[in-house]
Amino acid sequence: MTTNRKCPICGKPRSAEHTPFCSTRCRDRDLVQWLDDGYAIPGERAPIPTARDEDDI
Repeated sequence: MTTNRKCPICGKPRSAEHTPFCSTRCRDRDLVQWLDDGYAIPGERAPIPTARDEDDI
């Protein structure tokens, strides 16, 4: 049984070379989403270290 899965970004058929995306463009768009905090994993935010925290080390 074969399933015709679609690209999660644009919905076009996937390319074997760029799986799970259809092209380099969609693959790069997904990467930019991750790098720009467009995606998030649910949970508590991690504390941001301050200069005071670095002095205690």
